[in-house]
Amino acid sequence: QVRLVESGGGLVQAGGSLRLSCGASGGAFSMYAMGWFRQAPGKEREFVAIISWNEGDTYYSDSVKGRFTISRDNAKSTMYLQMNSLKPEDTAVYYCAANREATVVPAFTLKGTWGQGTQVTVSS
Repeated sequence: QVRLVESGGGLVQAGGSLRLSCGASGGAFSMYAMGWFRQAPGKEREFVAIISWNEGDTYYSDSVKGRFTISRDNAKSTMYLQMNSLKPEDTAVYYCAANREATVVPAFTLKGTWGQGTQVTVSS
């Protein structure tokens, strides 16, 4: 199984930007569909964005559409999440995930491999 490590989280004011990274090792990164999920205090983990292994398809939750951009660099075995116009409700632990089944949310929740998470805090 691929190993995933998130980085780039931190504290930012509302309206600011952050760029998260997810580095992968121990697997064929280019063959995995990749995704970002987040979990706020007291809430269940939710889908943020996913990207296909060949970058042909991307999907975003309605809450981040137009503000966040998911991308990947297979040569560097790294996935990114560019987060702009951040809101306090974006505050959460952000997790990257990988699966070799499909670029759909159930494939991650049922068959995914997960990183340890990185904290994003957006102040008012």
